[in-house]
Amino acid sequence: MLKWALFFAIVAVIAGVLGFTGVAAGAAAIAKFLFVLFLILCAVFLVLGFVVTKKAID
Repeated sequence: MLKWALFFAIVAVIAGVLGFTGVAAGAAAIAKFLFVLFLILCAVFLVLGFVVTKKAID
């Protein structure tokens, strides 16, 4: 997922440089959404990992 966010960020930068502002805005919005989704899922799985590990050790 992080790979796709980076891909869309690069597409947004290239489209912005070439003057395709609509495409750049769309790609940037998708990149932002994917990055935030990645951060949320990363935090959730990190917390779940600590909880499961603690229960497995006890």
